[in-house]
Amino acid sequence: QVQLVESGGGLVQAGGSLRLSCAASGRTFSSYAMAWFRQAPGKEREFAAAISWRGVSGIYADSVKGRFTVSRDNAKNTLYLQMNSLKPEDTAVYYCAAGSTGIATSRGSGYGYWGQGTQVTVSS
Repeated sequence: QVQLVESGGGLVQAGGSLRLSCAASGRTFSSYAMAWFRQAPGKEREFAAAISWRGVSGIYADSVKGRFTVSRDNAKNTLYLQMNSLKPEDTAVYYCAAGSTGIATSRGSGYGYWGQGTQVTVSS
């Protein structure tokens, strides 16, 4: 079992930055692939970024590529999402997810554990 708790959301002006964190419980965190998904009001959940258990590099949605960076600290059981050059269209609830295959994927079905989410609001 893995429990995930996101933090770091808030209100920021367009062009600003935020760093989200996801604290994971469980001894097997280092073997899981981790991801960030987001859901804007009235829209379906969409993939943002993911990182494999190795944590060497991430995969990104085209909409965030070059602005967001996903990383992990396995010693701290924590996943991060550094978000720069934020835009109003980045406004959403951001969810952390964990997948036992260890392979980063953009598909939500690849992750069996989800956090409760943290709200990010970008004002214009």
